[in-house]
Order: sequence, then structure tokens, then C-alpha cells
Amino acid sequence: MGALCCKQEDIDFSQGPELGHFHLQKIIGKGVFGKVRIVQHKRTKKKYALKYIDKSLCIKQRAIGNIVLERNILERIDYPLIANLRYAFQDDETVFMALDLMLGGDLRFQLDQQFTFHELQVRHIVASVALSLDYLHTKRIAHRDIKPENILLDKKGYAHLSDFNIAIEFTPSQPFVWSMAGTMAYMAPEMLARKGYSVAVDWWSLGIVTYELLFGMRPFLAQSKETLTQAIIHEPLVFPNHVYDSVSKECIDVISGLLDKSPFQRYGCSFQDFKSHPWFHGLDWDLLEHKQLTPPNRPDKNNKLRNLIKEQQQRYQEDGLKSHKRVSPVRTSLVDGFSPVTEEARSRMQLEDQFADFDFTQHQMIEGGQDPFRQFFEQRRNSLKRQYDRFKRRSQCSYQDLPISPPYSD
Repeated sequence: MGALCCKQEDIDFSQGPELGHFHLQKIIGKGVFGKVRIVQHKRTKKKYALKYIDKSLCIKQRAIGNIVLERNILERIDYPLIANLRYAFQDDETVFMALDLMLGGDLRFQLDQQFTFHELQVRHIVASVALSLDYLHTKRIAHRDIKPENILLDKKGYAHLSDFNIAIEFTPSQPFVWSMAGTMAYMAPEMLARKGYSVAVDWWSLGIVTYELLFGMRPFLAQSKETLTQAIIHEPLVFPNHVYDSVSKECIDVISGLLDKSPFQRYGCSFQDFKSHPWFHGLDWDLLEHKQLTPPNRPDKNNKLRNLIKEQQQRYQEDGLKSHKRVSPVRTSLVDGFSPVTEEARSRMQLEDQFADFDFTQHQMIEGGQDPFRQFFEQRRNSLKRQYDRFKRRSQCSYQDLPISPPYSD
């Protein structure tokens, strides 16, 4: 009897990731389309932040393109100072992305709790984000939404860039875009003016964040979107009174350079020059990149910050998350047996087809040269099997579903 009670769960890890591969733990965040919770992989015991997104809400908000784009961009990147994608998968109702777990909270939460950042801390954060941006920009990727909410701290205090749902990938044939994206208070002048922009918009946003971390407010304030737009495009940068009493002139110069209204003169566009700025004198960039440079954390007296983070997380209600296997085939037309009838059905099929599974361990084995041909064909076999299973589900429209009379007669 005892042996039966203690029998380990029989799980097949060879067919691609799924929700059953993880132990579900507490919810730690909530977004527009879903929530984020801590999960633990049942085989490796490694913990992740599982971001799960309701398909119906995603379709209703016409956000399929953003979700798929975020997943595809995250598959292409892997950097120590980014919240990297580790697994991606879906079931009948939800899409899932398991990311590196960050337990230190985001910078917005800390600003809202009126935790002040001293200059040395801000320098460490800015340098970390700058390294992440340089990594992205070398891959022609612009984040487009750099703000305190999207900079997460791990439990040791290292800053990581997160949330790539409006990131964009440039191409040699299209080095500039004109669409507006992001959070207006952090948008660069060239984006708001619709003059065409590239990766330099991220450096402007980092300048706004730097200013906000140091002074507790943003440099350009207004009562409406129109006046805010005009302020960002036309008004000069102004610092608080007596700024040099609390912040070094080198720091002020970095902020001024990041907030240069000309994207061609803006700091960061020449990253080597940015790294050589006097404000970063004595900073070992290589150690920071590999998270071997201890962050200058603020003292957390009586674990106040940690307790506030736990208190915030306890407000999220349990949602009974569980895997939803497909119990019925996708409804198809009676003409060809495969084309979805409704717009929602078409959107679901698009999401199912384009949001591919991802397992970083398989990805690493291929990149690391560990029997790449075997790994490639193993992945291809699993992918084809999943496509075949989906094909069978869609083609299960039985004769009982057909009308008694033919749709036309001779």
C-alpha cells in the first residue's frame, strides 16, 4: 500500500513541454491577458515564471500578432541580463511562456513604495539595461517599451529586461519604421513626430528611466497626450533645483546625452563610447555582463521590501489553472473540411499554428554542438507529430455533421 501511495508520477518529457511538466506554485503577477505564477519543472526542479495568456482574450483584443512576435523574438535571444524564454507551449484555451524567475520585483513597484535609489545603484541598473540593449540592437531588435515596469530584479538585485510584446525586428531593407508603439511618457521625439526611427528610441527611454529613478519623477510632464507630445518634441531638458547637491555632473551628462533629441547624437548609439563615459569609470562591464559584479543593493531594514512584495502577491486570487486538452475538433466549413467558419476560429487556428512549442534545453544542445543532427531530427519528428495530431483533430468532422440534403441539386 505504501509503495503505491508513494509511486512517482509517470511523465513523458520527450514529446515537448506541457503544463503537466510543472508543479504550480503561487501567482506573482497579473497582466491584461493573463497571469504570472511560479512553477517548478518536475524533472530539473528548476523554478520559472510561467506567463499564461487566455486565448479568447487575446483574440478579442486582436493581440495574436504581438503574442506570436514576442515568443519568436524571445526564441532568438539568450542573455544573462534578460528574462529569457525557457519553454513555450499551448493547450486548448491558453498559451504559456516559462521565463527566468525574478523575485526582486520591478522598478515601478519600488518607485511606488517610495524606495529611493542612490546614484551608485542607478549606475548599476543603467549599465545592466545598456548591456541588454546593445545585445538586442546587434540583432536589429528594438524593445520599444523600456520603462520601470519592464525592468525586473532577481533575488540578488541584478536588473533584467523583460516584456517583448511590442518589440520589433528591423531588416536591412527596412532599417526604419514609423508606427507608434510603447508608453507615451517614454517615447522618443522621432517616434512621436513620426519621422521614422530605429533602435535609438530605446536609449531615449533609458534616459527617461534614469531621470525617474534618481528624482522620482519624469522630465516631461503634461495634462494631456497632445501637450506631452509637444513637450517631448520641443521643450528643453530641465533638472530639479540643486541637482548637483545629490547627483554627480558625470551622471547629469549621461542623462543629458541619452535625452538628446537628435537620435544621431544620442548617447548609446556608439556603445563603446557610452561604456567609456567617466560616469562608468571603474565599472567592470565583463563582470557585470556575467552577473559576477555584486549589485550595490539598498539595505532592506526588517525585510520591508521583501514583505511588501509578498503582500502584493497575496492579493492575487487563485484561478485553478489546469491543462485543457482539446475535447472536440475545431469547427470547420463543410466545403473543404479544413477552413474555419468564424473569424474567432480562424484566429484560434492562426495562434495554434504560429505559436510553436519551445524547449531551451533542446535549443542549447543544438547550439552547443551536442549531436546536432540527432537533435534536429528529434525536434522535427516531434513537430511533425504535433502537426499530424492537429490535422486529425480538424478532420474529425463526421458524416453526422453533414446536412441531410445536399447543399445543391442537379
